[in-house]
Amino acid sequence: MKFKIAVLFLLLIQVQLFAQDIPGKAKLVVGVVVDQMRYDYLTKFQKDYSEDGFKRLQREGFEMKNFHFNYVPTYTGPGHASVYTGTSPMNHGIVANNWYNKVIKERVYCVSDPSVTGLGVDSDNRDGKMSPHRMLTTSFADQNRLHTQFRGKTIGVSIKDRGAILPAGHTANAAYWFVGGDQGDFISSDFYMDKLPKWVTKFNASDVAKSYLKVWDTYQDISTYTESGSDLNDYENGFSSKEEATFPYNLKKLAKENGDYSIIRSTPYGNDLLLDFAKQAIVNEELGQDEFTDVFTLSFSSTDYVGHNFGVNSKEIQDTYVRLDRNIADLMTFLDQQVGKGNYTLFLTADHGAVHVPQFLKDNKIPAGYFEVDEMRAALEDYLSAEFGLDHVIESIYNHQIFLDYSKFDSYAEFVAAQNEVKHFLLQYKNIDKVYTREMLENSDFTDTPAELILRGFHQKRSGDVAYVLENAYISYSKKGSTHGSGNNYDTQAPLLMYGNGIKSGKTYKRYHIPDIAPTISALLGIELPSGATGTIISEVLE
Repeated sequence: MKFKIAVLFLLLIQVQLFAQDIPGKAKLVVGVVVDQMRYDYLTKFQKDYSEDGFKRLQREGFEMKNFHFNYVPTYTGPGHASVYTGTSPMNHGIVANNWYNKVIKERVYCVSDPSVTGLGVDSDNRDGKMSPHRMLTTSFADQNRLHTQFRGKTIGVSIKDRGAILPAGHTANAAYWFVGGDQGDFISSDFYMDKLPKWVTKFNASDVAKSYLKVWDTYQDISTYTESGSDLNDYENGFSSKEEATFPYNLKKLAKENGDYSIIRSTPYGNDLLLDFAKQAIVNEELGQDEFTDVFTLSFSSTDYVGHNFGVNSKEIQDTYVRLDRNIADLMTFLDQQVGKGNYTLFLTADHGAVHVPQFLKDNKIPAGYFEVDEMRAALEDYLSAEFGLDHVIESIYNHQIFLDYSKFDSYAEFVAAQNEVKHFLLQYKNIDKVYTREMLENSDFTDTPAELILRGFHQKRSGDVAYVLENAYISYSKKGSTHGSGNNYDTQAPLLMYGNGIKSGKTYKRYHIPDIAPTISALLGIELPSGATGTIISEVLE
């Protein structure tokens, strides 16, 4: 009898030990999107990173070394939507940050919603009239809410409104974004709630934003930033009322001429401010504190503002990423303490990359340049009028797409003929590399061709009638600073680091794509895929 009891006791211990080895479902999923983060920032600035930020994610998590966007245009709105819905603009409908609406004949913003009212701003302030209503499919956060009978929470935060709203999805408990100007607060809209929670009002009243109107100097000695160009150069915009775009920057002194609190967005202090707010959101919303998985979406926007302003080869961008690395380390230490190491899953990716300043490339004998859309439009309109008698047939040109005025055509055949004439002209125009018509995109198979990216970004109701592709490193932008939007590798290659509950440690060089993230998280949580998901589950990353 004593022997039997001893055996049962040992078996019970083994069962308990085995049970401890089986990880439970994550209590919290944290999605981190770094706006305009090129993949090579992970390697280029690596010597300046701490052991507890990006390196910890690489060391203890899983790294995708050949991870790309599989559509164009590569902008912030489509990027965030694609990460969380698991599909591309042809399905989720967020075809750009702004696009031309052919029905109402106006340009619309991806998260604008005149039917809602802002919270934390005046009722007529457009900064608050925002919601996800233009996104046509669900996100994995939506599916988690449905799966848990709305007991699992979703909170989204960002400096940018679209960076908070689109990731959080349609069923979010809240999304919060920063409004600059003379206010410097985090706000929301009544799409989510009737009024701001007390903790948000308290945070805004604490003047945390004001504390970041201080001097921005390099985190480390600037002489150690050898991976970027000289501090004084001809490729950066800088700030108004400061003659040279060089360190240091006295933000308190510069604020009045640069949008007051809005100047914080274009410095790494925007990331610091966002992280301060994010921590308060996690604590006050009690995320990750029960058996129902919560989702927290966090988008660092200041990296994009700095990149646009100073360019991808600037000391300012290097310093911003050195500081962001410390933000990531701080976030993970906080999550370890607040939620518990092993109780959360975190992924970090980007919404797009960015091109080197074309003038910098030209000065180094690399083909690049600038494209004047208005000049091209005038030449195209003259051609169509002189050769075919088609006057005022171009309704709009936006996002490298030409929208034709349908009222000018008596038949579909005339409409198709006009598309082809536009294509014929554009293929002969300087610095245009490829052209695709609506007729081609709707009736051809472009699998495994350069046009496949165009097709995945093409939405029948929201996209134009002729799409053109510029030559490599040609942009329609100012002569200083960097931008993005193309299907070239500098815009499409992004980091993907996955870490925590249910995630293996390792790396892969196999090619994966942005829409693969949401199906992978859905599989990890055992929930239904987002309604329009077309991505692949990355099985090799899952335990």
